Formats: sequence, C-alpha cells, structure tokens
Amino acid sequence: MGAGWVGLLVAIVGVAGTLGAALLTQNRADRTKRMELRAAAEQRREERDHARELLRAEQAEARLREGLERRRACYITLNTAARQYVTAMTNHVHAVRRGEDTDGSLTKLEECRRAFRDSYAEAQMVAPDTVLRACSTAKTRLNTAYGSLRNLCTAPSAHADELAALEAGFHQEVWPYLGAMKRSMRADLGIDD
Repeated sequence: MGAGWVGLLVAIVGVAGTLGAALLTQNRADRTKRMELRAAAEQRREERDHARELLRAEQAEARLREGLERRRACYITLNTAARQYVTAMTNHVHAVRRGEDTDGSLTKLEECRRAFRDSYAEAQMVAPDTVLRACSTAKTRLNTAYGSLRNLCTAPSAHADELAALEAGFHQEVWPYLGAMKRSMRADLGIDD
C-alpha cells in the first residue's frame, strides 16, 4: 500500500471520526433534551395533581363551612321558634286565666307553633342525629304542653286550677328540654359553655 493510500485512509478515518463525534454529540444532546422534557412534563403533572388535590381540599373545607353555617342558621331559627312557642303558650294561659279575649293570643300561639314546626322540619334535613334526638324530645314536650293547653282552654272555668298549674308545668316539663336542645346544638357547632 502506498503512501497515497495511507494518507487517504487516514483522511477517511479522520473525517469518519469527526462525523461520528458530531453524531454522538448530537445523539447525546437529543437524549439529554428528551430526559429534560420528560422531567419537565413529570414536574408539570405533579404540579397539576397537587393543584387538583389542593382544590379538592379547599372545596371540601368550603362544603364543611357551608354546612356548619347552614346548621348554625337553622339552630338559631329553631331555638328562637321553640322559645317563642313556649312564650306564646304562657301568654295564652294568662289571657285565658284573666278572662280576656283570647283570639289574639291564640292566633299568636298558632303562628309560633307553625314557625316551630317549619324550623323543626328544616332541622330534620341538616342536623345530625345527636341534635335531632334532643330536638325531637323538646318537640314532644312542646306538643304535649300544647295539647294540654288546648284541652284546658275548652272550658277554662272548669279547669282553673289546672290552668294555674300549667305555667309552672311549662317551666318543669318544657324549658329543661329546650335547654338540652340548645346545648346539643351548641356542642354540634363547637361552642363551649
């Protein structure tokens, strides 16, 4: 082999090495770029997943706050309606015992009774069972007192002694259960006594 061929062979090897090195460098650069793109895509996916998880947590917290606020408003309405119901019964007893025209006090009593019934119906939809048990007991006591009042008012002169005792009965047989109802509502709302 002559010197010309050796020079040509060296030139071919040199050009092939130069081209091979460029191809290897480009191949490694492409591989590195793909790895970077995969890593960036993975990071974006993780960030999206994290953002979704944060959004779910925020929505769950908002639902809890909304439920708590709904129960709070319901409890306020129910507690107020129950207390006004007892007050209206007491006022009606006073009107009957004094021999006054009882139409106004009876109308007010029926309004308070309806308001309590409506508030209780709302509570059945939003209150937990522990609160509903106390509300149900209070409702039963209120309805029993109402029934007694209505029975005694049919002939007030014949039931004067029972009417006189009825107001004290409200304090013994109704108010403690309204207090228990209020305490269970406050406990559900996280309010300490």
